[in-house]
Amino acid sequence: MKRIGLLTSGGDAPGMNAAIRAVVRSGIYFGMEVYGVERGYAGLIEDNIIPMEMRSVSNIVQCGGTRLRTARCLEMLTVEGQKKALDTLEKHGIEGLVVIGGDGSFRGAETLSKYGVPTIGIPGTIDNDLEYTDYTLGFDTAVNTCLDIINKLRDTMTSHERVSVVEVMGRHCGDIALYSGIASGAEIIVVPEITFDIHEIVSRINRSRASGKHSNIIVVAEGVMSAEKFAGQLQELTEYSVRPTCIGHVQRGGSPSMSDRMLAAQFGNKAVRLLNENVGNRVVGIRDNKIIDMDIIEAVSMKKTFNYELYETLQMISM
Repeated sequence: MKRIGLLTSGGDAPGMNAAIRAVVRSGIYFGMEVYGVERGYAGLIEDNIIPMEMRSVSNIVQCGGTRLRTARCLEMLTVEGQKKALDTLEKHGIEGLVVIGGDGSFRGAETLSKYGVPTIGIPGTIDNDLEYTDYTLGFDTAVNTCLDIINKLRDTMTSHERVSVVEVMGRHCGDIALYSGIASGAEIIVVPEITFDIHEIVSRINRSRASGKHSNIIVVAEGVMSAEKFAGQLQELTEYSVRPTCIGHVQRGGSPSMSDRMLAAQFGNKAVRLLNENVGNRVVGIRDNKIIDMDIIEAVSMKKTFNYELYETLQMISM
């Protein structure tokens, strides 16, 4: 394989630039020409292709966002859109493609593979909602961003003896809430995977105040409800002052953590190694601290499981 393409799709995640760098430089190492596709599948359909050289990816390993930019593309779900994408690949002589994104991006990659284009997926999403891999690119940085903000909120909530309801991202997956909640010492987390009882939450707040605590942090995943709505419900049932905070899209930005940079380097290199062997229809990931690859159809069909043991840990140590 002498010419490969690379795109980022869906929501951006810290570490995408580091992965772009790893793919480009690994490809050049193997004697390949590497082409970047700007704006994801939309750019592939619209023929937004640029050549990428060694220096094209200089000084981006520490940058958040994606050098190639990204977009969501409904046209890629249509046969007409898929054929346009294939025409673009054929026009530029691109023999294989690396796709960095989440489950939706992987489904586009799966479609191209069915048309005969060797395609490798790199899991780039802050949500950590893919079952086949222990961690996705961007998750660690997003959790650390939430952790920093929750730490600051703890300071002011303690000063005013308030309850803080903090909304974090994750769509229908509660991992960001779970990990940031445990790491920040939050008293309560509310996730989509577990039904909550607002009256039990009030009781837990009352018990913690009776034990001498002056403030409480509740981390709520966006898949449950907004911080504002949750805080409103809670305020009706308690005498304590409740304040909502939505961390929002700041979770997607910022310089990637060491862990995400390491994952990016290993994921990108593994993807190119597979294409160099003319292997496609695969996704790369990490499991038990080892870089793995597996069939893309099998990967996207796996249902995400929630770590109930971690959740129980929080219940035991947050008092």
